[in-house]
Amino acid sequence: MSEILRVDTPDGPGELLLDPATAPTAALVLGHGAGGGVGAWDLELLARELPASGVSVARYRQPWLVAGRKVAGPPASLDRGWRPAVAAIASAWPDVPVFVGGRSAGARAACRCFDGAAGLVALSFPLHPPGKPHKSRIAELAAVSGPVLVVQGAADPFGSPADIARALADAGYSGERIVPVPGATHSLAPVKSLPAPKVAEREQLVVGAVLTFIADALDPVPSAE
Repeated sequence: MSEILRVDTPDGPGELLLDPATAPTAALVLGHGAGGGVGAWDLELLARELPASGVSVARYRQPWLVAGRKVAGPPASLDRGWRPAVAAIASAWPDVPVFVGGRSAGARAACRCFDGAAGLVALSFPLHPPGKPHKSRIAELAAVSGPVLVVQGAADPFGSPADIARALADAGYSGERIVPVPGATHSLAPVKSLPAPKVAEREQLVVGAVLTFIADALDPVPSAE
């Protein structure tokens, strides 16, 4: 069972659910989306699987969710809630590099607040509202000054993996790693009718992508001269 760490923020308390590794080499702080919580399929999957491979995981409940509200606040309020959570993890787990990220709105907040973390994991980055590609949020992702992993459903109405790759290239950013999840929509979660072997395949894809990204960010391959 996850340990809970209270986080004081300007907008009330937030909560970190901690799943530490026994011998950690890194930590990953994950924020939830605007329409869900830390029990989202991908967040639960990473919290369950990563610690066995040496990555401690902290899932963060924003103050609006802790307070029982149904709707997230504006981006500025999410950022005010997010920064103290990252600082709390850096203090609680001071001996390992800290990666940041989250799903959907949580990924956006991690992008906007990125400041010296070891890297960023964006799960289902919402490139644009569905059906409104002209309202792009690519500037948030492209502004991250560190390694970036995007895990994106191939059928995500908020932007496909190809859409994100194209938008980042147009923005002049080339530091990303984009992993498409075949058949997945914005939730990344498998539908109930998906056969068990395919579910396991999807789980392995997501977990493997994050672990490989963290390992490569910690020990980058020197570029050829």
